[in-house]
This record gives sequence, structure tokens and C-alpha cells, in this order.
Amino acid sequence: MTPALRVALAAVAALLLAAPPAAAANPWRQPAHPWNIAHQGGEDEFPSNTLYAFKRALAAGADMLELDVGVTRDNRIVVSHDTTVDRTTNGHGTIASQSLRALRRLDAAYWFSRRGPDHYRHGRPASAYPFRGIATGRRRPPPGFCRTDFRLATLSEVLRAFPHTPINIEIKARTKAETTDEYVRNADVLARLLRRIHRRDLIVVSFRQQAVDRFHALVPGIGVAPGIAGAANWLLAGGSPGDGVVAFQLPITYKLGDQTLQVTTKENVARAHREGYAWHTWLSDDGESPTIWGSLLDMGVDGVMTAKPKQFAALLRRRGLGHELHGKPPTR
Repeated sequence: MTPALRVALAAVAALLLAAPPAAAANPWRQPAHPWNIAHQGGEDEFPSNTLYAFKRALAAGADMLELDVGVTRDNRIVVSHDTTVDRTTNGHGTIASQSLRALRRLDAAYWFSRRGPDHYRHGRPASAYPFRGIATGRRRPPPGFCRTDFRLATLSEVLRAFPHTPINIEIKARTKAETTDEYVRNADVLARLLRRIHRRDLIVVSFRQQAVDRFHALVPGIGVAPGIAGAANWLLAGGSPGDGVVAFQLPITYKLGDQTLQVTTKENVARAHREGYAWHTWLSDDGESPTIWGSLLDMGVDGVMTAKPKQFAALLRRRGLGHELHGKPPTR
């Protein structure tokens, strides 16, 4: 072997070692067939974060669920988007101040209305709330469902109900103070649960990077998405988003003081792909429409966290991107 050839081979080897992992190695990379991720189970179409919503969203065309978790007074992990139960249930107070037994008595579909745009507005006529009373036994559930599908669920119940469905789990605080210490404590409780179940078709995320880092340190086999600090370090400083990151989960825009930053762009998505990461966009702050969805698909995003999974599924079908084309992440 000539000296010149040895130098050339060494250079190629160095490039291969420095290269990011191939896109095929990351199962969350799906730009050709994007994930239809039902945010809160599709809160504009079904009652937020209920088993009924998750079942209906999957039947309507979603292929991944997004949910939020917090810890009760007695250290149980429940699925709820909000710090308090006031917006969606017939109860009051924070998740952290109540026991699981007390939360079980609530009607998690009490304030859900199909009338838009605010599907949880209080004070409408009782007829506007089609699922009110099912959880408490005052009304019969729809065929194929049971009353427990309309109460606050535990994360364990959701994992048992959907053993082969990819799930995105967001760690939140559940007191009004929402301290970083609480986020980290909740990450500890979640880690204790998830390291016993041996699933790998999950992504864990939190706005607080400390919670993401803590969870990853305890359960390194489950992929994470970065918090605000990790995402900002990657976006603004060109640094690492943190250990264990498999996907960015970010909005289209982000308010920083009086500035509006464009976060989901074709350039950022392409850079994430080059570095081996997936890109999932959530839309809570940017609104949803076929036009917005179409623009995201044109940017090559790998998934959309939508409050309208049924409508988004219809758009994917029109584009020939139905969820049945997916290669699923490994379950072990």
C-alpha cells in the first residue's frame, strides 16, 4: 500500500467515525411517511388525554400518541395536560394536591364540547357536552367503550392499553409553583416506572432540560427530546442538544421577548436530519390548518403533533402518505 493510499484511507475512516448516525438508524426519522402524532389524543376532536381519545385517534388514522404526565400526592403517575383539573373535569385543584383515588372519581370529559374553536369553554348548555356523565355512570358510554375510558387515566393503564403504539411522554410539574426541583422529582418517578417495562417505542421530553437529563441518566435506553435549554444550545450556539436525544420536538415559531423566532424551517429540519435526529413539530401556539400542515410536510418534518389527528390523517391520505406505510420503532 502506497503512503498516498494510506493517507486517503485514513481520511475516509476519520470521516466515517465523525459522521452522524445514518437516518435509517433512527426509527423516529420518517420524512417520507410522517408520524400522525395525536397531541393529548387529539384534543380538538376528542376529550383531552382520555383512553377514549387515544382509542378514537388511533382508529381515525393517528399512529403515535402524545400525552402529558404528572405525579399525584400519593406518588402515582397520571395522564393530564394541565397542572389543575379545572379546565377539563368537574373537579378543582392541582394534580399534586390530590390522591389517585380522588382523581378517579372525576369526569375527565366533563367540559369537552365539539363546538369550536374553544372545545373546553365552560358555561355552555349541558347539551353541548356530549360525553358528560359517562365517567360517573350517569350516562351510558358509546358502543365499544366503557365509562373508565372517560376518567383520568394512569400512565400504566395507557401503556397496558396500547402495548404496540409509539407514545410520546412529556414530564410536567403539577403544582402552581412549577419548580425545576419538582420537574426533576417527577422525572425520577417516571424513570422508576419505565425502566421496569422494557419498551423502546417511547420518547420522553420536558420543557426543563434538567428533567430530560435526569430521566436519561436513569433510563438511557429510552430516547429523549431536548428541553428548551438543549434545543436553544443546538439552534443558537451550534452545540449539542443533550445526551440521548433522538428527536427535536419544537413549535413552528417561538416568542423570545418581543421577537418571534422561526424555529421549524427547512434549513433546521435538514440540519437535524444530517446529524441523525428526527424533527417533530407541535402546533399548540401556531394554529392548525391544511395549509400549515402542508408547509410542514414540504419542509420534510418527520411528524406533526396535532390536535386534529382525524383531519390530518385525511390530508396524509390525499398526499399518499398514509400511516399504514410506516416502519415502526423497535419495542424492545
